[in-house]
Amino acid sequence: MNDHSSGALLGGLVADAHPDTGEPEPEQVWQEPVDRLLAGLRTKAAGLTTAEVQSRLATYGPNDAATVKRRPLWLQFLARFSNPLIIILLIASAVSAATGDVASFVIIFCIVMLSIIFDFVQEVRAQNAVEALRQSVAVQATVRRDGASVSVPIHQLVPGDIVELIAGDLVPADSRLLESRDLYVNQALLTGEPYPAEKRASEAASGAEDPAGASNAVFAGTSVISGTATILICRTGGRTALGHLATSLAEKPPATAFTVGIRRFGLLIMRLTVLMVLFVLVMNIAFARPMLQSLMFAVALAVGLTPELLPMIVTVTLARSAMQMARRKVIVKRLSAIHDLGAMNVLCTDKTGTLTEASIKLVRTIDGHGAESRHAYTYAYVNSQFESGMKSPLDKAILAAEPFDMTAFRKIDEAPFDFERRRVSVLVEHDATRRLIVKGAPEDLLRLSGHYQDADGVEKPLDTARRAAFQTTLDGIGAHGFRALGIASRVVDVSHQTAAIADEADLVFAGFAIFLDPPKTSAGATIKAMAEAGITVKVLTGDNEHVSRHVFTEIQVPVLGVLTGDVLEHMTEEALIGQLPHVNLFCRVNPQQKLRILLALKRLGNVVGFLGDGINDAPALHAADVGISVDGAADVARAAADLILLEHDLSVVREAVVAGRATVQNVSKYVLMGASSNFGNMFSMAGATLILPFLPMLPMLPIQILLNNLIYNVSEIAIPFDSVDPEATVAPVKWDIRLIERFMLVFGPVSSVFDFITFYALLVFFGAGEALFQTGWFIESMTTQTLVVFCIRTRRQFFRSMPCRFLIATNLGAVAFAIVLPLVSWGRWFGFVTPPPLFFVFLVGATLAYLGLVEVTKVIFYRFRASR
Repeated sequence: MNDHSSGALLGGLVADAHPDTGEPEPEQVWQEPVDRLLAGLRTKAAGLTTAEVQSRLATYGPNDAATVKRRPLWLQFLARFSNPLIIILLIASAVSAATGDVASFVIIFCIVMLSIIFDFVQEVRAQNAVEALRQSVAVQATVRRDGASVSVPIHQLVPGDIVELIAGDLVPADSRLLESRDLYVNQALLTGEPYPAEKRASEAASGAEDPAGASNAVFAGTSVISGTATILICRTGGRTALGHLATSLAEKPPATAFTVGIRRFGLLIMRLTVLMVLFVLVMNIAFARPMLQSLMFAVALAVGLTPELLPMIVTVTLARSAMQMARRKVIVKRLSAIHDLGAMNVLCTDKTGTLTEASIKLVRTIDGHGAESRHAYTYAYVNSQFESGMKSPLDKAILAAEPFDMTAFRKIDEAPFDFERRRVSVLVEHDATRRLIVKGAPEDLLRLSGHYQDADGVEKPLDTARRAAFQTTLDGIGAHGFRALGIASRVVDVSHQTAAIADEADLVFAGFAIFLDPPKTSAGATIKAMAEAGITVKVLTGDNEHVSRHVFTEIQVPVLGVLTGDVLEHMTEEALIGQLPHVNLFCRVNPQQKLRILLALKRLGNVVGFLGDGINDAPALHAADVGISVDGAADVARAAADLILLEHDLSVVREAVVAGRATVQNVSKYVLMGASSNFGNMFSMAGATLILPFLPMLPMLPIQILLNNLIYNVSEIAIPFDSVDPEATVAPVKWDIRLIERFMLVFGPVSSVFDFITFYALLVFFGAGEALFQTGWFIESMTTQTLVVFCIRTRRQFFRSMPCRFLIATNLGAVAFAIVLPLVSWGRWFGFVTPPPLFFVFLVGATLAYLGLVEVTKVIFYRFRASR
């Protein structure tokens, strides 16, 4: 039987049909025995074969319910013809051909097709480049294929796959547990319950009616907090519980300020264009011009005035920035995050790996008095060895310090680590004794202990004086820049089978494990450089205040203010907001407090970035304007992030910020050019429409307008590659629609002044007829609107800011083409004639005067804006 038919599960297991293929679907995965699920999905413990996977991918599609699917290339190409202006233009030109003007039809059709193909090719290339970068950091799953365990992107998983999970993994699809060990899952996304849910593999079917009560199944969108498991993939993509939820809500992520600003600008130009086209069309009809000629002129004018290149410029600019960031070891998952990165003025980050080297080593294990303690090391090693959750750097340092014989120890159970308790407990048996060994935040373990163990292993009461002495020892550890874990235990009855959180009381304190994580020598300079760039760095750490202050001292960064988790717990929202500007170090904060700090910073109007790599960082990464993680982070953190750092270093973030700001500046160049040029052309066209009806001519032929638009668009393709003045990236850059509107209202009329001067010169000095008038205005319009980019692209005097060579070449090439075209024979195809030599003398003078006036206006405009 081929695998398409194997996708159809056995009769007793089916309920709904596959929405796309009609294949039957299994009942709720937690309500069926495992053997029936395995048989129905026609899989085995060794997993599927490559051939079976490929067949099922064709049947079920990729496992990517949360990803927006790209349309086939041919549909993307055809979509560009859905523009009403393009449709009207092609129909009108076809009618023109039917009436005998075949040449006009051919030329207009070629111009339109060239424009569409150019736009399509540029966007597709940009999309492919970004998708390749995104796939390079795609979340992977360990799956059994062809009898071996391999790592594959989660979108390639299919029903019937056997997947292995460990702590920190995302659950890739709705699945049944085949095996599990101390498995705890965060399923808040589906159930709203913030605490981890325990899951156990069971042959028995669960009678639960919804995922929240299914203890023998895990679901897409959840994540493993601790433990390990082997799962059977039952539903993928849009057929998962999360996929159904997303489909029913049809929720899209909120538009960013950048997206909203681009949309507002496009709508503004479109409204003005529609008004202008209607005005021109009415005037031409009023003066009894031919209907077809008037319609084609109006439609061509609309095409020429519409900023149709804007989406492509934005996409190519952002994509190029993403490629540049990739060379700087930053992978962009969400293109619009580049703008948010450029606008970011606050960065929240953990201390480990950012301010420190993240090369943690175990230095000593001591008792509460500071003496070496073998008992503390033994308990720390046993706890770290048997802990089934994701091994922290501290665990790895303990296990790497010294080999230890574990043959006499047997694990009974575990109470996994969570960020509220800040500790992990394992129940072990040794020499017929059962002992709960606890490792975690030292302050908490001191508080939970009623006795202590001296250097000889003798248990003694932990009175107030001893507790204070042990706290002094802990403070001294932190003051010298060391990190510490508390180690404690208690003997329990041999009948104990579970490690209960309630048993973490009346402990016997064994001592401290002391670690060294050296500060990064470059961290201080990077933080200062970020401050100079307008970015405030705030450190949110789980370490205590003494350790954190020592690190700040070592990297020579002043501590402006400190808030601890305990103080934050009792602080009102208003009080927190009042403290935030004066605090740059938050100590002993848990994940919910990190999220609270982040949201409070956003309420103050900041654009906030968050750099995190742990399971507990996912909520803050989601809430931040820019979520940043690292390549070696937990799956859940990488999935939540917008940017992935291939190198855990603040200097990489700073380089990415500069690139983000430069990207926004380059998009702004095109928008400012389009705003001033289009608005000026509208003014000019309105004037021409009012003046020229008294003369037997159109200001430009429809073919000439379209040709003008095509040449201008080609001249601007280099903007994404342009250089940016250093001073333009020294401060956060936000999308400013008001600046664009004011710029348009000032510089648009300036360009129209020289259009009107050209009209006057052509009519009065050169006695222009229709063909010469159209040729002269075409050349002047192309020359001025193209060369003005050298003025608008910088706030400096244009000769003090060097554009990229590509931009120089495209713009000078466009001007040269516009000047030469009327001088050659095939310029006649477009209705051009050769202008008199004196016209070019006028053109040089008018162009220089125009650029000079733009420079003067630019200085006044930005000075006036800065003074307000």
